Amino acid sequence: MKKSILLVEDNIEISQLIADTLVNESFIVTAAFDGEEALAFFNKKEPDLILLDLMLPKLSGTELLKKVREKSKIPILIISAKGSDLDKALGLGFGADDYISKPFSMIELTARVHAAIRRSTEYLPQDSSSYQNNLHYKDITLDMHSFTANIGDKTVQLTSKEFQIFKLFLTNQSRVFTKEQIYHLIWEDDYFGNENVINVHIRRLREKIEVDPSNPQYIKTIWGIGYKLGD
Repeated sequence: MKKSILLVEDNIEISQLIADTLVNESFIVTAAFDGEEALAFFNKKEPDLILLDLMLPKLSGTELLKKVREKSKIPILIISAKGSDLDKALGLGFGADDYISKPFSMIELTARVHAAIRRSTEYLPQDSSSYQNNLHYKDITLDMHSFTANIGDKTVQLTSKEFQIFKLFLTNQSRVFTKEQIYHLIWEDDYFGNENVINVHIRRLREKIEVDPSNPQYIKTIWGIGYKLGD
């Protein structure tokens, strides 16, 4: 079954180029040219992935991102010329899965889209028999059914990337992971110094599961190397 993509890009020429490329890759593409139009499309029928420019008329890309995340965990890839670390942190902090700075190659874009959709389907079992067992560490339970972490009597909702990163640590409880290893395993892509992407997701995950995110007890920083679970 063909996967559907909502492409939100106000530049008509760029939108057409991306749409033609993705259609040739056997995707169904719906193009929206402003944030309000995109939100209306999303509310009518949820796509399998959203490609989202940040600089949009009527409703900004970040506002659209927040509204989509209130209802859905579908993969969202930001495509934007605003390539500073601040803009990346802002987009990822609102729940985007990845960030592609303009200009980018169509080969890179299609590879990222295929990888994002593949990852999302891997973490959405089709029936209850395919569910994995929940994962546990100290007073935390990672619920494999609902993308939540239960910490004592508190339940926190995780994004797809936060869930996958925490799952990686919980299934490798004695291992230290470098940022390059985390990116390669979770994003399934080559690491080109995409340090900010990892930093933002680790920070957001800590804010959700740690009592004191500045003094983390679950996800520890191993200075000069990377991260590991606990002590």
